[in-house]
Amino acid sequence: MKNLVNCPGSGVKVKIESDTPIPEPSAKQVFIKVVVSGSNPKDWKVPEFAASYDGPDDDSIMARGKRGVNQGDDIAGIVEKVGKDVVEFKKGDRVAAFHEMGGPGGSYAEYALAWDWTTFHIPAEKSFEEAATIPLASLTAAVAVFRNLKLPTPWNPATTSTPFVVYGASSAVGSFAIKLARNSNVHPIIAIAGKGSHYVETLLDSSKGDIVIDYRIGADEMISKIRAHLKAGNYGELRHGLDPGIGLPSQKVLTEVVASDGSIDLVLPSDWDVGSSQTKTKTSVGTVHNQDNGAHGADASDLGLVTCRWFTRALQAGTFDGHPFEVRPGGLEGVEQALKDLKDGKQSAVKYVFRIADTPGL
Repeated sequence: MKNLVNCPGSGVKVKIESDTPIPEPSAKQVFIKVVVSGSNPKDWKVPEFAASYDGPDDDSIMARGKRGVNQGDDIAGIVEKVGKDVVEFKKGDRVAAFHEMGGPGGSYAEYALAWDWTTFHIPAEKSFEEAATIPLASLTAAVAVFRNLKLPTPWNPATTSTPFVVYGASSAVGSFAIKLARNSNVHPIIAIAGKGSHYVETLLDSSKGDIVIDYRIGADEMISKIRAHLKAGNYGELRHGLDPGIGLPSQKVLTEVVASDGSIDLVLPSDWDVGSSQTKTKTSVGTVHNQDNGAHGADASDLGLVTCRWFTRALQAGTFDGHPFEVRPGGLEGVEQALKDLKDGKQSAVKYVFRIADTPGL
């Protein structure tokens, strides 16, 4: 089968193989014919970081990246086969799935593998393109919001005011965090964004105090606006903050507006000092597959399972949806340029997706 390999190095480079053996699912895996693959910033970041990795040649994400692997993790397609212990899926099902990062059977290929607990059914009215935007980013948001920040869940929603600030709200992880929070009745949501603010506004409920603040006004003005908004609405202390991968630009605002005994979660690779009193957690979505021997948190596979089952129900109910997307031309042939554009920051509030059948020669 055709399969794309992301090569380690400082520049984005891929190679497309035409004779990669078709993988077989293990007992708890789903074997999927990929219709659409999504993409994520980690697809260029991991190969770049991995080029200088000097640790053991094991199954860690960095070691796999240094060997050169298919970095695609967002799968949308049709089930071809399931492992012997899979009970919820069968041949012909329309599904989306989060592939184990760096493992065999990535989504930049004709066929892919996913664990059954991070696979979910796609309702008939939802497209493969939309579904391909969901897996990695939304599960990252779930780990950050539900496990690390310990915010209420859609199946046990908030009953009192629960202010929540997201710095980087138009990013895929940031916007999925907002969608999960809204479904959990977490309000007011203070969403910090830039040129993607118009999209973010569509995710919020102003009647419950949700607000967008443009980061381009500067940190001091943002801090002032957030404090004034909380006071005017009598919303109480802001105790939960999220940096969905923005990095140092979020530090000053989050550390000053989140209560001193509150919690701030940083989605890797963001990693900065939150101060001596605030609780700092770091999110790696690999925990839903218990990757890297717990280096980034305990096994979150049960959270992955429950959240993925909720995705299907919420997609059917219309209370949850995917991220805006742009279909890049050329199928697998379009991945390299798309990842270069991701690295160069050319997209805003959209995810790049690829129709595998558009690959020349298929």
